[in-house]
Amino acid sequence: MNIIRFISRRYLFSRKHVSLISVLTGISIAGITLGTALLIIVLSVFNGFFDVIRGFLLSFDPDIRIELYDSPVMPYDEELMSSIRDHPEVVNLAPFIEGKAMLISEGRRNDVVTVRGVERGSHIRITELERSVQNGVFDLSVQNNRPGVVIGDMLVNRYGLSPGDEIALLSPSGMRRALTQFSAPRASRFIVRGSYSIQQIIDDEIVYIDLVAAQRLFNMRNEITGFDLQLTDTDRAERFKTEIASVLGDKYRIQTWYDLQKPLYDVMNIEKWGSYFILMIIVLVAVLNIVGSLTMIVLQKKKDIGVLIAMGMTSKTIKKIFVSQGIHIGLIGCGIGGLLGVLLSLAQKEFGIVKLSASFIIDAYPVMINPFDIVLVLGGSMLLCIAASWYPAVRAAQIQPADALRDE
Repeated sequence: MNIIRFISRRYLFSRKHVSLISVLTGISIAGITLGTALLIIVLSVFNGFFDVIRGFLLSFDPDIRIELYDSPVMPYDEELMSSIRDHPEVVNLAPFIEGKAMLISEGRRNDVVTVRGVERGSHIRITELERSVQNGVFDLSVQNNRPGVVIGDMLVNRYGLSPGDEIALLSPSGMRRALTQFSAPRASRFIVRGSYSIQQIIDDEIVYIDLVAAQRLFNMRNEITGFDLQLTDTDRAERFKTEIASVLGDKYRIQTWYDLQKPLYDVMNIEKWGSYFILMIIVLVAVLNIVGSLTMIVLQKKKDIGVLIAMGMTSKTIKKIFVSQGIHIGLIGCGIGGLLGVLLSLAQKEFGIVKLSASFIIDAYPVMINPFDIVLVLGGSMLLCIAASWYPAVRAAQIQPADALRDE
């Protein structure tokens, strides 16, 4: 029998009577249980929201985007793209052109929109775009001497457009030529072939046209803005970025899916870990009760401690007895709280018990349980419990047998 565990359990869980010490111990365990469960649930909900937002953004964002650092355009280098396309982790490579242009429709106001030129056969996430088309088709080809355009449903509603209507796009270079050459601005005309609908997580209205049409619109001859990559595993994007950067050199800007929406992802991570530190205060308050209850045990058992020391038990062993009590409290509170937090998170994930507003993109709070978060919560709570037991343990180890037994 381990004498340290035996004595610590006897001191902590006395069956003779209910005392103030046992009440404080119960409060400590309840506080640790509540704090641990809440931490696991809240962190799992934040993970769920992060996963939902990432899923929507990755429906249209690439895993990797490559552009030049010092220039808004790069040559259409087929040899470079072929070498990257042959990498075993690359599923697809798609060149693109992106820029701002003025959208003009007869009889209606004009707006500046983001225009993206893509190759129909290689555009990243093309299947997601095709599935999101609610009216018309995703067709950018030239028909009757007019290239096609696919626009967002917000622009469709704003302009009152429908498939078959004609719009014009005027690029900054076209406006510049009109001003310098004192001529009417030359706009490129397109036929609306369809409209797509996506959840507006970010406020960005993108107009899709063919890559060749975009080169004419922005006066880019055999040039592109950059190219997007789709990888076999999205979660390996950061590692692939480091690997491909050593091959391409410093002149290329390589961005992962996280880099493309970094402000949004950073805010979500700050909120998650900010909530973690705030909710740890609940555990800290419960831990302060451990200090009080163990200190009272030291005072109550002062004579017993003196007898143990007189019988040959070392101060180090006495210290371990009271640290063991803190560990016992932590194990009980963290065990019950961890199990409760995981079970409630699983229940929310499976049954969607807590609902969200009907206008939100999902109907219930999303949950994703991360084993690392559980380990972090349980480990943090246990460390606080051990730290709380350190002061009473040191105080007990400093008791002198003569002082403890003087009144006997």
